[in-house]
Amino acid sequence: MTDPRAITVEHDGLHINALDWEGEGPVLLLLHPNGFCAGFFDPLAQELRGEYHPVGVDVRGHGGSDRPADLASCTFPNATGDALAVLDALGVDEVFALGHSMGGAVAIMLDEQRRGIVRRALLCEAIAFPPFGIPQGRGAPNPMADVARSRRAVWPDRETVRASYAARPPMNTLEPAALAAYVRYGFRDRPDGTVELACAPDVEARYFRAAGESDGAPRAFAHLPDFSGSVVIAAGDDSNLPGDVFAAQADAAGAPYLRLRGSHFFPQEDTARTAALVREHLRD
Repeated sequence: MTDPRAITVEHDGLHINALDWEGEGPVLLLLHPNGFCAGFFDPLAQELRGEYHPVGVDVRGHGGSDRPADLASCTFPNATGDALAVLDALGVDEVFALGHSMGGAVAIMLDEQRRGIVRRALLCEAIAFPPFGIPQGRGAPNPMADVARSRRAVWPDRETVRASYAARPPMNTLEPAALAAYVRYGFRDRPDGTVELACAPDVEARYFRAAGESDGAPRAFAHLPDFSGSVVIAAGDDSNLPGDVFAAQADAAGAPYLRLRGSHFFPQEDTARTAALVREHLRD
């Protein structure tokens, strides 16, 4: 198993990081959930690199990418711009895309910003909701943002992180390799020997709030009927998010709707199954 090659692209005054697994075949763009990173997909990318060329992007404030000085720039359209900047730097003008959670919204908005760049998309619990489906407005309650803001940021070491996450929801359902990948790529070393979240709690909270803005989840949902490529919608049957939202996505896009065993993190709970989904739905 070979580690992915790290790529850094300058965009919008920030250094945007990406991981390139340099496999064979068409480019498979991997777009991570809020609070996670491209490296979260390492087990999947390793499984598929003989058939695809997996590339993952850390959108601003995540993974190895810079944290913006102004968190107001942490929006879904700007995250989409980060992904486009990486693809432009690689000279890629067409991809297959797997977008998970916030990454699903980014996959949709890629087509909105550059029509035709996404040939086929597998949207795993994409944060693309009708306007009535999420908290809206500056003063609206947002429990997910509140939880993110209270998240522990600094830990003694990665093994302590791994053991703690493996023992409690929601991360205890992940395959061990997926959890290990997140702990490896989703934390940064500190000078004192401790480690900290690469996506700081206030950054994660900001993106949860961005989801409720007009250019967040509602904008992504609104583009589904006009998506120029083909789309498959997938959701876990034990997700904390309502299944009727994903059924509505499928209706809007005229797309198949797959209800799979698992939580919101079903793609990382069964790597072999997710690889099979990619092989079935993200190919010509």
